[in-house]
Amino acid sequence: MSRLRREAARIRAAMASYDAVYSEARSRGEETLTVIYGERAIHHALQAAVKTCAEELLVSQPGGGLPVRLLHRSLGLSLPLLERGVRQRTLYQHSARSHKPTLAHIERLLGHGAEVRTLAETPDQLLVCDRDVAFLPAGEDGGHAMMIVKHPDLVRYLRAMFERSWARAEPVEPSASRQEDRPFLDDLQRTILRAMVEGETDERIARRIGLSRRTVVSHIRKVAERFGSNSRAQLGYLLAGSGLLAEEGGDARGPGAPPSRESPPPVP
Repeated sequence: MSRLRREAARIRAAMASYDAVYSEARSRGEETLTVIYGERAIHHALQAAVKTCAEELLVSQPGGGLPVRLLHRSLGLSLPLLERGVRQRTLYQHSARSHKPTLAHIERLLGHGAEVRTLAETPDQLLVCDRDVAFLPAGEDGGHAMMIVKHPDLVRYLRAMFERSWARAEPVEPSASRQEDRPFLDDLQRTILRAMVEGETDERIARRIGLSRRTVVSHIRKVAERFGSNSRAQLGYLLAGSGLLAEEGGDARGPGAPPSRESPPPVP
């Protein structure tokens, strides 16, 4: 017992010296990765970050249309920022153009000087203030936890991923609600069909592009009717020969070749 007590004392003494080194290192810098929990805490953290934003706010919002409550809260963050002359760029999915509350929200942002673009698929939810801090969803708990990123290299990487998506996105015009966005419907169909021939289920495709499963099935059915197809296997074969899936990005192989599997979109 005496030997064990002496050994425990030596371990405590050694750990105490390490603890002093750790505490000193912590005192010289701040946490670069922090996870916060709860909708209220997340909103307050976002609010504090946006208030200190001096140059530019980048936002990526997947999922199509958003609940009115969240749109209203978002305006409370964006409008004071835009009134201060800070630039804001926001990415939505094409499906947001067909959701009236979200489209009205976008037009209000545009009216205050924000820039908004849409993609068939956006990266994960992301918010970046200047080059200082970024917010990412943490885990898969339905938006009740977010990670605050302050590591300069990680923030720089997230900005670069956003810029890549922004360059591929289509601008939303201020009169978007009075326009018929047929090109974006075609873009949506191509995205759905690519996912279909890659073996994705209707449910997974719907989650990826922010639409309901019924809408995804409807798009596939319309294209199938156009090609006179009676099955998904036949539709996939006909699509491969049509060149429809190679209109953007260019699969240069000959007609009838199976479609290539594209790389997934960059995740910020």
